[in-house]
Amino acid sequence: MTNIALIVLDTLRKDKFDEHFDWLPGRRYENAWSTSHWTVPAHASLFTGKYASEVGIHAGSQSFDCEEPLLAETLSNNDYTTRAFSANPNISPAFEAHRGFDDFKGNFRLEGLEEGMFDWEKFIAESRDMGYERFAIALKRCVFGDYRTLPSVKHGVKLKLRDMGIGSKVVSGGAEMALDLIQNAEFGEKEFLFVNLMEAHAPYDPPKPFKSVDVNIDTLYASMDRPSDPPKDIKTAYDDSVRYLSHIYRQVFDSLRADFDTIITVGDHGELLGEHDAWGHLYGLHPELTNVPLSIYTGNGSNVEISESVNLCDVYQTTLHSAGIETNSRGRDLLSITDDGEFVVEYHGLCERNYLALQNKGFDDLSHMDDELGGLVTGDFYGYETFEGWEEFGTSPYSSARDRLETLLVERDKRSVDNEKQDLDDEILGRLEDLGYA
Repeated sequence: MTNIALIVLDTLRKDKFDEHFDWLPGRRYENAWSTSHWTVPAHASLFTGKYASEVGIHAGSQSFDCEEPLLAETLSNNDYTTRAFSANPNISPAFEAHRGFDDFKGNFRLEGLEEGMFDWEKFIAESRDMGYERFAIALKRCVFGDYRTLPSVKHGVKLKLRDMGIGSKVVSGGAEMALDLIQNAEFGEKEFLFVNLMEAHAPYDPPKPFKSVDVNIDTLYASMDRPSDPPKDIKTAYDDSVRYLSHIYRQVFDSLRADFDTIITVGDHGELLGEHDAWGHLYGLHPELTNVPLSIYTGNGSNVEISESVNLCDVYQTTLHSAGIETNSRGRDLLSITDDGEFVVEYHGLCERNYLALQNKGFDDLSHMDDELGGLVTGDFYGYETFEGWEEFGTSPYSSARDRLETLLVERDKRSVDNEKQDLDDEILGRLEDLGYA
């Protein structure tokens, strides 16, 4: 039986992966691409093997409540034990991303979202002017209210420690907690493990001794105006975060090798660090965002470089093929490809909470951010629409790459879904705000 681990290193740029992950063994896909520029639509492809637009997931509809079975559901229906750890609140039960998992855990960003937990974010927001007595009130509510008392109190302590910058397992992007869970788990046969780690994601705050600068960047605001910190410091902070991610992921990977036959390591998207006068990953389809790292380890320690163009739908297909499951989704088995793929990359605009965040900071002319943009990948060629026009890299096999892109976009079985008005509670909004999503 094949045990499979799918590890997403959230927001890891391909160039930084090449620089800091040379130790990672396996097949390295040098021409791998996301299907979008940010977490939710990228994971839609990882979980369904389709473009996000085909399953009705986009900036205005972020829940994984599509009709198609998700990856974990398909594996579970084929007798796999399915487990997940996520440090990203966008990939959480709040957005139905836990579908199909027998066990779904998260770091501090997700712990407070579990059923029966005291809503610390809401309480803190409502009691800012109460002074120190508010902590006694909160403790009383945790003890005598209809809550899971001990987990609620422990979560409140973690939040306080996080605000004080104490405790790496509290302030990290999840890898240390994931490592603990993996080392203490009793894995059997037919296991599927999904992990999302956020060390490379803003706020770029690795633990010592990796941290060399302090920054406080709002990436979306910086893209619309300018960053408040020196650009050199921001780039250093991101690099520090990736160095730490490489360090801790090496331990995670070594632990996984004891129990998993196939380990897929992939980035969901990259990050802009001042290129194109933009920061973060909510602005456009630039190659720094859409070209992603991808490696597959299958038990031997050799490194093989694969030059064919591949994307995240191929990761979905490869996962199921490794489990002996046939599917009619997009994508190909990455372990047996011999030629380049041809596929599109999608941009669907900003979600409502991003718009509100920008409007609250005085930005009014945001209509261009609603544009739906597309990109086209095949071989060494990448052409993509921008807010101003068109950019392309590599050798185009088409007389008009933009016309070819339009043909592929029209051929999608795009699902029409109304923009959702999801009422997110203060807890998850606080987590999203920490990450620059609200």
